[in-house]
Amino acid sequence: MPKMSIGRPRIGMTALLFLFAAAFAAVFITSCGAAPPPKPSESVRALLETRVGGEGTAGPIYCRNDRICGSNVLPGFYRARDFRPAWINDGLTLEEAAFCAAALALVSEDGLDPKNYHLDVIEGLLGEIRAEAGKKHGQVRPEDLADLEMLLTDAFLLCGSHLAHGQVNPETIQSEWFIKGRIEDLAAVLEKGMASGNIAGALDSLRPHHAVYAGLKKAFRDYGEIADRDWPGFPSGPKLEKGAQGARIKDLRDTLEARGYLDPGETDDPLFFDAKLEEALKDFQRRHGLEPDGIAGSAVAAALNVSAAGRLTQIRANLERWRWIPRDLGEKYVMINIAGFRVGVFENGREVLSMPAIVGTAYRRTPEFSGKMTYIELNPTWTIPTKLVWQDIMPKYRKDIFYLVDHGIRVFKGWEKGAPEIDPDTVDWSRYSAANMPFMFRQDPGPLNSLGKIKFMFPNKFDVYLHDTPNRDLFNRAIRTFSSGCIRIENPLGLAEYLLRDDPVWTREKILEALEYPTTRVIVLRNPIPVHMLYWTAWLDDDGRIQFREDIYKRDAALYRALEERASAPE
Repeated sequence: MPKMSIGRPRIGMTALLFLFAAAFAAVFITSCGAAPPPKPSESVRALLETRVGGEGTAGPIYCRNDRICGSNVLPGFYRARDFRPAWINDGLTLEEAAFCAAALALVSEDGLDPKNYHLDVIEGLLGEIRAEAGKKHGQVRPEDLADLEMLLTDAFLLCGSHLAHGQVNPETIQSEWFIKGRIEDLAAVLEKGMASGNIAGALDSLRPHHAVYAGLKKAFRDYGEIADRDWPGFPSGPKLEKGAQGARIKDLRDTLEARGYLDPGETDDPLFFDAKLEEALKDFQRRHGLEPDGIAGSAVAAALNVSAAGRLTQIRANLERWRWIPRDLGEKYVMINIAGFRVGVFENGREVLSMPAIVGTAYRRTPEFSGKMTYIELNPTWTIPTKLVWQDIMPKYRKDIFYLVDHGIRVFKGWEKGAPEIDPDTVDWSRYSAANMPFMFRQDPGPLNSLGKIKFMFPNKFDVYLHDTPNRDLFNRAIRTFSSGCIRIENPLGLAEYLLRDDPVWTREKILEALEYPTTRVIVLRNPIPVHMLYWTAWLDDDGRIQFREDIYKRDAALYRALEERASAPE
């Protein structure tokens, strides 16, 4: 008999009654002839109580030598039902079981592996039970029915958990994750699905319903078909641009055609770099976050040489990231795509404002979290974090004693309000380090202030926010990892105007007027807005076309490895 649980199972009242009835039936049969066997639902119910146990029973549950992953949810589900089976009926029609198996097979389109949800065993059991039930004198073993019952319930609970919360716990693979995901009563969802006769719909209700998620699912299907045959690579060599000729021009043309950026047969000379090839290359560059200059250099070659399987992995990782975040992002919200170097404002799921952004470097990564923007500062001061003082400011001050004065940085004796200002030239800085620095460094408003003229505040423990910057030339770079963790934005005035549009006091003209004076002004937002700082390396644009970006913080590979591991139990 297959192993069912660790330790000696407890026999519940229902199971005892079942055994008593069986003993009584044996006596009755010897004196009065054959008695009808117990109904399938009754047999399964008794076995469920034996396997699961009553309140207080602990320990993992096994079925067909496979651990029930949802064993912390499954027992409560059956105890609440008084151990009545959910999938097995006396007629053994098994319709809901078949619907569940079909729904489990479809999660492959979500980048999840149906094998994690016992699908092979479930389909095998369904076939065996139906074959035996179809025989004239067939006898379906109650143990097989109980196995199917428990595996189906566990599969729904585990798969539902992964659709609702993600298969991988993000906190286990990246230290910069600080977003609380959804909370779902999976047992209640299953009960509702059983009551309505719509198990597939119940499972689907747990998926993210954002349009980008649906688009990524379609892209995952499409790239899955491409990955089976892959596409041609692009050989290394010197830069290529319009007007060039040679064999590598045909290689470039072939790679862009295979990826759908260029229609076949659009040129009479495949060895010539013409205007159509240039435009196709620019389109490719835009959709991969590269400078759209129409020149095939090393960055283009690297992007072209990512295999179809590699892009499929990238899409799969981003499908998982969508399952980590709350379903309700807000009617209006600000979203920062860290890997995409972009800030967008959304209303009812539609982007109404977008601008380039600069994010943290690889060693000062911008964290992922959600907050609420509550106020704006015009002409802000910058209280410099001690870590940055020691790593960035002090080395420059040691080389140039006028650095602090030239950049409007003042030093105060302590962090409390009203702390006196001191002359930094009178301090023996060799006595201090980042660990024991008692002084506060603050940069005054002005043209050299690192925060620029506008700062957007959503209080958080990381001291991360959105702000302007005096270094405008950095927005011309394709890869923009230059900050110490905060987000610098290209159009702070446009964002401020949008956020203050419901405040008649702060028109665009009033904002511009206030920015002319070096006085710090704090403006409390009448309508605070959610802010979500997320990391997407693949998504769909407004035209429904997929965008890919470089994995700047090298997170995709770790996430993919975690997705390949055996599924874990739902929380």
